[in-house]
Amino acid sequence: MAQKIDWSKYALEQDALNSKIEKIKVKDDTKNADSESDEGPDEVNLAEASLLKKLVRKGLVTNKNDIEIQRQNPNSPLHSVKTFEALNLNPNLLKGIYEMGFNAPSKIQETALPTLLAVPSQNLIAQSQSGTGKTAAFVLAMLSKVDVSKKYPQILCLSPTYELAIQTGEVAAHMAKFCPEIEMKYAVRGEEVPSGTKLTEHIIIGTPGKVMDWALKYRHFNLQEITVFVLDEADVMIAQQGHQDQCIRIHKKLSSKCQMMFFSATYNQKVMEFAKTIVQNPIIIRLKREEESLDNIQQYYVNCGSKMAKYNALTNIYGTVGVGQAIIFCQTKKTANWLSEKMSRDGHAVAVLTGDLSVEQRINVLDRFRNGQEKVLITTNVLARGIDVEQVTIVVNFDLPIDLNGQADCDTYLHRIGRTGRFGKSGIAINLVDSPESLRICKSIEEHFNRKIHFLNADDSDEIEKIGS
Repeated sequence: MAQKIDWSKYALEQDALNSKIEKIKVKDDTKNADSESDEGPDEVNLAEASLLKKLVRKGLVTNKNDIEIQRQNPNSPLHSVKTFEALNLNPNLLKGIYEMGFNAPSKIQETALPTLLAVPSQNLIAQSQSGTGKTAAFVLAMLSKVDVSKKYPQILCLSPTYELAIQTGEVAAHMAKFCPEIEMKYAVRGEEVPSGTKLTEHIIIGTPGKVMDWALKYRHFNLQEITVFVLDEADVMIAQQGHQDQCIRIHKKLSSKCQMMFFSATYNQKVMEFAKTIVQNPIIIRLKREEESLDNIQQYYVNCGSKMAKYNALTNIYGTVGVGQAIIFCQTKKTANWLSEKMSRDGHAVAVLTGDLSVEQRINVLDRFRNGQEKVLITTNVLARGIDVEQVTIVVNFDLPIDLNGQADCDTYLHRIGRTGRFGKSGIAINLVDSPESLRICKSIEEHFNRKIHFLNADDSDEIEKIGS
């Protein structure tokens, strides 16, 4: 039996805990984007990055790696299932799953769902990269745990932002399409409940601030009656001080019998340690990331003497190689915006995505690019990770990635050019070099990965045509 946490003492020790996780920082999303220098590296906060990764995907990432499972209780064997039928689900819920296009459980689903649906309930901390089906896994568990005969909230799902909560709710609505008896309510900005009202919906999906107001301030529902508590994007929740405090206040009002489900794409070690103080006796599932590979990617570099020379090389390449869609990476927002304006004036259909855009604008840009309305996406490191668009056949590094010390950022390079050569297809990566320093960076990357980056003469159309054949 795990030691019972003294929450009063725990709250007093928040400053000490804060110092333990002080290295876990996210960009302050209240900062005015206009005040940031366009010359600096571009970034978005973790919650927004998670949302973009969810929205840009058409399907699941296929992961062939084994799952690392850590059990604190060796008497709780963890089984996996190969079909949704094996879970003995509500037939109408099963119908909704199949209509969504899920024919068989993904790796994280086949491993997590038996635990989530087990009787008696088991607590779970699960980590798996974006696109592997985490949201569908916990949403299915949420819907399966509803007792429709009880007209009060039983399931509570917290997300760090309005947009992520809506995204989860949309998945739940689609999955429960044939289960109209299951009722859901958003606890997010813009949603209001009349004073004195007691909620009758079975599932509450919302953000910590609004949930605290509804449950603790206005008492629209009773946290003691919640039987399942889901924390989505748990690393963001725990890393962000405001969310962390709110989650603790909500958590300590829950029944000791409430089932805990924590899901995230990443867990810093200190975040994991913190999560394990919150979730008692958890089963921990870690799905190792499917590593990016350079095996299917042809890599080239082009010598250019200036920014305009880089632009001319880019247009020569794009005008000659028969590409589907292309992603062009720039180091700063200023360069990305300059390149976008220049290409647009020259008649190219391009989209630009930087940290200057609102979440809604970024979503619109990604939707248009994913649907093929623009063939070229110009972006910064905002999209270095997470985007998988099957039609992308060429990635151009207009600027090579460097770290804060001015050295080659090989990890970012790998993720950037990994946007092509996906799904077993071949891809092309072209690096534009405009100085001895950027040539040195290129050579450092070549040595790091032990993969040849071939010289390409961008003025020779015959040579360019060869790389696309």
